[in-house]
Amino acid sequence: GKNAVTARDVGADGAMTALLRDAFEPNVVQSLENNPALVHGGPFANIAHGCSSLVATKTALRLADYVVTEGGFGADLGFEKFCNIKCRKSGLKPSCAVIVATVRALKLHGGVDAKALSGENVKAVQDGMPNLMRHIENVAKFGVPAVVSINRFPTDTEAELEAVKEACASLGVEAVVAEQWQHGGQGARALAEAVKAKCDDPANTESFRLLYQDSLPLQDKVRTIATELYRADGVVFSKEASTKLAKFEKMGFGHLPVCMAKTQYSFSDDPALVNAPTGHTLKIENVRLAAGAEFVVVLAGDIMTMPGLPKKPPALD
Repeated sequence: GKNAVTARDVGADGAMTALLRDAFEPNVVQSLENNPALVHGGPFANIAHGCSSLVATKTALRLADYVVTEGGFGADLGFEKFCNIKCRKSGLKPSCAVIVATVRALKLHGGVDAKALSGENVKAVQDGMPNLMRHIENVAKFGVPAVVSINRFPTDTEAELEAVKEACASLGVEAVVAEQWQHGGQGARALAEAVKAKCDDPANTESFRLLYQDSLPLQDKVRTIATELYRADGVVFSKEASTKLAKFEKMGFGHLPVCMAKTQYSFSDDPALVNAPTGHTLKIENVRLAAGAEFVVVLAGDIMTMPGLPKKPPALD
């Protein structure tokens, strides 16, 4: 139809509020070393905004000197949405971004078969580095200083780790080996000190900036993300997507940020196009208005917004 239908229109607003009443409160849990953590919201960053709630983040900021929060997947997904959606709405300004990388993933981007990632292959690490370097460059576009955390695996060699450090240093970014999986907090001490040093510099917070302004048309917001972060040559919108975006703007939602739904395996909409592709075209198949959350979901390629489901439902067994 021509008009939006709200929860109140169908008489569901009261029941929905009752169901969500307790869900509005963050969950407080603790790590094995008794560090508090607030768990509140956890949408996948490939199909949603990929960040915890503002309630949780602002509560944590009142309770601690330093707060670590996650933006899922890469700087093209969770980090972009953390900045363009969460920080836009809240006024939050991050002091530092930690980019988590692994030698194994870099080898994969460097052309090594997934079954052969354990053997030393410095050249493959170097060949895969353009992927990590693009994430570093994307973080810099928001004016946020970065620290790379190399999540060490037992099969990583010193030569491979050194190759990552040298490549990051060429961009003026420190890469720190993190071994918290084996040594707990002590294994991440060097990483924590590097991040703390960035956070203690007030100039780092003041340099933060958004990628686009509210006033930009919805299609242009998508184009900005595609060309600036994905390095696409352009964007092609389906007729349905174009019609809906025009309708959303006519309804008064053109000022909202966009929430890209895109594969996490590539900077493009093709999961097989790994490393750091350029010259590709982003295909937008559909869009959805999340009026309550106040963003427009943009579906690229054949992305599924209900992940983790088997091809054959267990109910058929």
